[in-house]
Amino acid sequence: ARPPELIQSHIAPGNRILALTTDAGTAPHVARLLTERGYGRSLLTVLENLDAPDERIQSAEARAFDLAIGDFYVLAIDCVADPGAELLPPVPGLPDDAFVSDGQLTKREVRAATLAKLAPYPGALLWDVGAGCGSIAIEWMRAARDARAIAFEREGERLQMISVNAGRLGVPSLRIENGDAPDSLIGMPVPDAIFIGGAVANEALFHACWTALRPGGRLVANAVTLDAEQSIIARQSRFGGDLVRIDIAALDNIGGYRALRPRQPVTQWSVSKP
Repeated sequence: ARPPELIQSHIAPGNRILALTTDAGTAPHVARLLTERGYGRSLLTVLENLDAPDERIQSAEARAFDLAIGDFYVLAIDCVADPGAELLPPVPGLPDDAFVSDGQLTKREVRAATLAKLAPYPGALLWDVGAGCGSIAIEWMRAARDARAIAFEREGERLQMISVNAGRLGVPSLRIENGDAPDSLIGMPVPDAIFIGGAVANEALFHACWTALRPGGRLVANAVTLDAEQSIIARQSRFGGDLVRIDIAALDNIGGYRALRPRQPVTQWSVSKP
């Protein structure tokens, strides 16, 4: 079965999509997803029973899709955005409000810089350790064809957020693992890249991640506390790699004036394993 949510990362103005389907329920499901995303005027064409005596081709807009169809068809989609439809491209750095979260997520600008260092490529596997709402893992999978990710998280509410976000943003195959790291990492497939998003100062966690990472793989850790920063500075002295301080300021209002309010700085360590 092919989850209809896979289409989410391909929805963009002017995009034309040819999709394989599961059964008669796929097309109306896709129509609902398009309408919810603000693409209700998109044209869906059902290419049914191709090259058979009962071949049939029907079209309808997503917002009014009510065609009687069978189980065997290919679905063609001509994406047409409504005015004001939100753009959610596969390029890393989706808006923060694209994710359901409790506020604990890697912010947009830092997330884009983090994905650039992780360097997604087709078929590669990421471990997102301390995944929060899953933003890094989700954007990794959206950035490259067949990229895979495992999101490790222990908080129950955040596990639900990861699942919701993965479906809404087109990567329903994101693997979600509940438990306390590093124990939850045991027996998992060898990763090509690792992002440590929580408990950065935990030496046992870092050792488990570094040991599991394949030779040539990349590890990125973002520190916001002094303890975490001290730990990645010490690791950089041992293992090499790059240290970068990311300082972001965003527009805010102070009284009747506008100002750029600084956000909490992030120290980022990125390294490739020999």
